[in-house]
Amino acid sequence: MDHIEQTFSVRFEYKVFFTNHLFAPDNFLFRNFLKAAQTDIPKKVFFVIDEAVATHHPRLKEEIRNYFASEHDFVLIKDIMVIPGGERSKNTEAYFYSVVQAVDAHGIDRHSYIVAIGGGAVLDLVGYAAAVSHRGIRHIRIPTTVLSQNDSGVGVKNGINYLGKKNFLGTFVPPVAVFNDHFFLTTLSDAEWRSGMSEAVKVALIKDRAFFEWLKANAPLLANRNMEAMQYLIRRCAELHLQHIAGGDPFEMGSSRPLDFGHWSAHKVEQLSDFSIRHGEAVAMGIALDSVYSFLSGRLQEQDARAIVEVLKSLGFSVTHPLLDVQNDESPVLKGLNEFREHLGGQLTIMLLTSIGKGEEVHELDTIILQQASQWLKNY
Repeated sequence: MDHIEQTFSVRFEYKVFFTNHLFAPDNFLFRNFLKAAQTDIPKKVFFVIDEAVATHHPRLKEEIRNYFASEHDFVLIKDIMVIPGGERSKNTEAYFYSVVQAVDAHGIDRHSYIVAIGGGAVLDLVGYAAAVSHRGIRHIRIPTTVLSQNDSGVGVKNGINYLGKKNFLGTFVPPVAVFNDHFFLTTLSDAEWRSGMSEAVKVALIKDRAFFEWLKANAPLLANRNMEAMQYLIRRCAELHLQHIAGGDPFEMGSSRPLDFGHWSAHKVEQLSDFSIRHGEAVAMGIALDSVYSFLSGRLQEQDARAIVEVLKSLGFSVTHPLLDVQNDESPVLKGLNEFREHLGGQLTIMLLTSIGKGEEVHELDTIILQQASQWLKNY
């Protein structure tokens, strides 16, 4: 058959910066980044802020306006948008459309910037709006939670929930830059501080045993909000995520999702709880369930499974919940397997552990062993 074939590649490059007080007058990091990419025509910069961040940092909007006051190379959109944060903001299209409508109202073009400041849900939502408006507007992420600074904020995914399914609508589009400002972590609740650490445990378990041992040794410091320890956790976790993105399948064209270890049940537990259980809390439970399953299925040594559960508990996590309970084939959490299979594109692929720092992928889970793992955690 006669045909024409085309093959091309697109290079993506972005940096993750670490700083304190990003919009302090004497902090030139953000300004210098914008200037480095500047053209002859002044570009617009539009900010969208998580409502919780705006509440805990009431001078933030004023600080941003002051930061840009003497700038002539960039045009700050002074109407800074504030939207609710948390997973509920992704459960409706309303906030997504509000960002798109603002793009239209303010004349934000493809070479301007949409800057999102907030937790992972707001970054996901704003990133999706930026990706589809004009087929792509430059997006800058400023994550404000542990979870977004060490995981979702440094990745390439954007999206919102739809039809009751997590991230059903979305894109794979990298940001042009990520700025991790540690000062935002100082106003997190204890629950939010803790929640993001489960993703660090996850990436350590599948990629870096030495990092897991560090987490084990420093769990008391982390649980007691030691900022130096948290800064190391965030940086190392971000490094491992970026290495993974660069290493193989950044846009997830296949069914292999090693960074989704523990997530098949976590996503379902979040949904079943009507998102009253935070993502990081659900991931901790999912990690515990899949680690114990790895042990009971003969892959992982019992002492390693116990060490994983102990680290999670030392960090302050619950490792089980009634919604995670597997009683039989009809248990609600098991619907998460079918939804995970559908999300992956037809073939179920689950990461299990063969040792701490090393995993293997399987394509089915035994319900009987899942029941045993669920019971093991309840009895722990």
